[in-house]
Amino acid sequence: MNYYCYTISFKAQPDLDFFEIVPAWLAEAGFDSFTEEGKSIKAYVSEDLHKPKEIEKLLVWVNKRIPIVWRSELIKDRNWNREWENNFQPVMIDDRCFVRAPFHNVDTTAEFDIVIMPKMSFGTAHHETTQMMIEFILEEDWLQKEILDMGCGTGVLAILAVKMGAKSGLAIDNDIWAFENAQENIARNKVPEITCKHGNETLIEDKKFDSIFANINRNILLQHIPFYAKALKKGGKLFLSGFLEEDINTLLKKSEEHNLHFLKKKTLNNWAAIVVGFS
Repeated sequence: MNYYCYTISFKAQPDLDFFEIVPAWLAEAGFDSFTEEGKSIKAYVSEDLHKPKEIEKLLVWVNKRIPIVWRSELIKDRNWNREWENNFQPVMIDDRCFVRAPFHNVDTTAEFDIVIMPKMSFGTAHHETTQMMIEFILEEDWLQKEILDMGCGTGVLAILAVKMGAKSGLAIDNDIWAFENAQENIARNKVPEITCKHGNETLIEDKKFDSIFANINRNILLQHIPFYAKALKKGGKLFLSGFLEEDINTLLKKSEEHNLHFLKKKTLNNWAAIVVGFS
């Protein structure tokens, strides 16, 4: 089958949220697979579903919300499974955590092997924010801890924490594709200690956690920090990412308003991650 490939490039570094939202919009127009390349998304739609006027109208609408440029090309029939596999490479983090797809071979040198089929979800460890969050998790002792993974995407963060000894995990995402994908990945990695729910921060209810992971975006994090502070146990830690270096002080100020004090940070290619907690 022939496919059209649309390369959509953001004119400025977008919030992490747009790497999830734009593919979701495009999926409604018939696109069925996506890859990220820096500040660009490659989106594929089969020739029989290709409706250029409708797609052009959609991209003009997207451009009004975040500045983008785009181009398209027809790609002749090929082995698409092999093509996807060739473009999705496994990732080793800190020589300890190996994140791979089911079609990759196991790296026997890795302490933790995580199998992820990302589909439409965010969290393959390729993006800087996911990588930094995994690095933070690898630095902690999770034995018997209870964790919350908000905006869980593929579920990779909760999966790693449980593999490292966490007693239980709650993974929440408001995107139905991410929720279903996280459920599949939880089963694939044999971590029944994780409960996955479709919804938002209201699902936290009156639960308390030793640590909370939130790799979302700046604006959502600012809204959610009060909820996270209420859901943390005494001495708990909040791990945040999905924002740029220039946003660190804004996130720290909001955290301090809820008695969550700075503990450490990481930066990578202008992306940032921080850990705050009750002292």
